[in-house]
Amino acid sequence: MSEFEKDAPMAVSPMSSYLNTSALNVFIMVVFELEIPIDESKIMQVLGDVFVPLNKRFSSIMIEDKKGKKQWKKVDVNLKEHIKIPIFAKKGVKFYDKEFDEYMSKIAGEKLAQDKPLWEVHLIKYPTRKNNAAGTSVVKLHHSLGDGYTLMGSLLSCVKRVDDPSIPITFPSSHATTSSIKTLPQSIFSMFKSASDFGWNILRGSNFIVDDQSPIRTENKEFKHGFGISNVTLSLDSFKVVKNKLKVTTNDTLVGMIFLGIRLYMEAKSYESRKTQTTAIVMLNARKIRAYKSVEEMLQSNSESSWGNRFHFLHLPIPKLSDANTSNPLDFVLEAHKIIIGLRYSLALPLSGVILGMLDKIQGTEAAAKHVYKTVANSSAIISHVVGPVEQVAFANHPIKGFYFTAIGPPTSLTVTILSYMGNLRIGFGVDKGCIDEHHLLSCFETAKEMIFNAANKI
Repeated sequence: MSEFEKDAPMAVSPMSSYLNTSALNVFIMVVFELEIPIDESKIMQVLGDVFVPLNKRFSSIMIEDKKGKKQWKKVDVNLKEHIKIPIFAKKGVKFYDKEFDEYMSKIAGEKLAQDKPLWEVHLIKYPTRKNNAAGTSVVKLHHSLGDGYTLMGSLLSCVKRVDDPSIPITFPSSHATTSSIKTLPQSIFSMFKSASDFGWNILRGSNFIVDDQSPIRTENKEFKHGFGISNVTLSLDSFKVVKNKLKVTTNDTLVGMIFLGIRLYMEAKSYESRKTQTTAIVMLNARKIRAYKSVEEMLQSNSESSWGNRFHFLHLPIPKLSDANTSNPLDFVLEAHKIIIGLRYSLALPLSGVILGMLDKIQGTEAAAKHVYKTVANSSAIISHVVGPVEQVAFANHPIKGFYFTAIGPPTSLTVTILSYMGNLRIGFGVDKGCIDEHHLLSCFETAKEMIFNAANKI
């Protein structure tokens, strides 16, 4: 293949196009908490020698051809334009948590420039008390570059195990639980479940079904008051009691906790909101395969793990709060289990993709993007889950104590993200500060966690 052919513009996938329009502009921030002070020269070397060459998209800008179709056009990358190193005015203090939070809110409100490749790295050379990090690296990537599966796979291509860099990184295994509805003929259940979910998704995208206004949902979608993120770390082992006694998964338990925490927050702000119609959109990897593959394998068009924004979203109704389930918080876990089991039998996900494709062909990319926008905006929250390494890893010889991610740009005031690393789960709550108090929300989640763990221990 000639250099001309290698560098020829490459078509942007439909979903990637939708995520970079006037209707939607979504990006992801991955926060790495480092054990040692930052050496920018080492990080720049890994970015230049490893990250940028991984994928043509990391050295391309998005353009439109004569027909208005978006394409990736390769350009020269000036690393210095992508590296941001802030200087905080405050000096002589031991920790810089307040300044860090303000900086995160600031960069969350800034769009990525469209005239250079759609990523940047922020090197924050100040220690923070939170998780006792000596420095923090924030990688900001436009969602049009790829989804959580492919972008995480790319970032993990740039790290090495701390215990032995020559050994491959390993990831937690996933075991499916026995279905509680296995007595139903799967094909019949799938047909009715798919029709119900598909109709629900279409009605949401058409403004026929809209969540009630509540303490976590307002009409303001602009984050005018800034973006805030709080997070908590839970040991995977801490879920064993609930899992074993209820015969559910860690995901079931965690989603139940999140739902209960959200309802407790809503009730604290407005008692009437405990009964409002409130749903969360869960982002699901559409690939049949779950294990990470190399970026080279992802870029193969016939690969089951192929690159792109191959995700679907489905609505999960958040159970209403009542005296009964407050006194028995495990009901939230059982309800989450029931809902998640149902998702496995639904064909609504690919069917919704067909509708988007039809909208794109008939009315154009902006129309399809607006449909995605309305579908999300008519709900109250987004939940996204990504799997991380089992062992501790290092980025450019900087051991990573912990890391988490969040998405900026979806038209909801609440985004909940979950990432596993070193036997722990990191749960992040990204909020519009004008709508939600992230610290109060985190406190309500902690209360929900204690309620569920205590209830399980009493069985």
